[in-house]
Amino acid sequence: MDVCYLHDGAVDAHGSDALSELLAREEGIVWVDIPECDPAAAQVLTDVFGFHPLAVHGCVERNRVPKVHAYADHVFVVLHGPERGRSGHIHYVELDLFIGPNYVVTVHGPVNPAVDPAVVLRETRSVRDRIAAGRLRPKAPFELSYAIVSTMARNMEQFIEELTAEAWRLEQQVTGGRANESEQFLDELFQTRHGLLAVRTMAALSREIHARITTVARFLPPHGRPFVDDLVDQFGRVRGIAEGQKDYVEGVIEYYRARTDTKMMIAAERLAVIAVVTLPITALASVYGMNIIVNGSTDFAHLGIVVLVMAAMSAALLRWAKRQGWW
Repeated sequence: MDVCYLHDGAVDAHGSDALSELLAREEGIVWVDIPECDPAAAQVLTDVFGFHPLAVHGCVERNRVPKVHAYADHVFVVLHGPERGRSGHIHYVELDLFIGPNYVVTVHGPVNPAVDPAVVLRETRSVRDRIAAGRLRPKAPFELSYAIVSTMARNMEQFIEELTAEAWRLEQQVTGGRANESEQFLDELFQTRHGLLAVRTMAALSREIHARITTVARFLPPHGRPFVDDLVDQFGRVRGIAEGQKDYVEGVIEYYRARTDTKMMIAAERLAVIAVVTLPITALASVYGMNIIVNGSTDFAHLGIVVLVMAAMSAALLRWAKRQGWW
């Protein structure tokens, strides 16, 4: 685990053995970032911080939905961020946060082994780089947690941006008549819609979680409320953007389906016309065929008349079909 002590614009790195002494200080913020909640990390959360066993268990095990639990002097939050996998699968990258009076503990929950470890740490690493570069100087735990969660919200927006670029490419193929391989094309469309639906769900649930923090976190200081309210607004905006883009993709899907159905209807109409045009030929051939064409004694004069009659009937029917607009 990484232990940092933020004070007076400085960032000091420490070992886990210094946590008790750091937490006893009246000024500064203790930030503990745990890439994986192994037994040693769980022991620190239990013995040093005194977190509730259920909260510690929530860090060890995977949480499939976001949650928030408020305790006497801290709040425990579980959030998810999106990451695209193979075949359109969306990984839920979990981030757990403990926000207390003078500390923030971030725990990266269990994830699929297929997810790049760098992706798991993207929010906390980004905030740490900003702090190290002097671009961010949080003065309170809720300000630090705000920076981390706000980075997650921006990553969601970037995720939507990538899916939107994919949706535009697919829409251009549909309107340009270049969507030939229907099965593969529909797979891409449905994968894009699934991604937007997943990030919309994450943003909506994250918004509800932060809206609840303002009511259940009794210790929430006055200066922390604006940060929480802004996160509610950010996740609400992300949810709205994802919803709009999902509707756009569904419109592309409906356009593609309508165009495909129209082509199938036109093909069926033309096949029906062909069947009508060839019906007289089939009927006459079935009646005259064996009677006119006989080995050694074929009546060619009679055969010629029958063929001309067939051609005339077919031409008349084809002309009538064109006048009706069926061909």
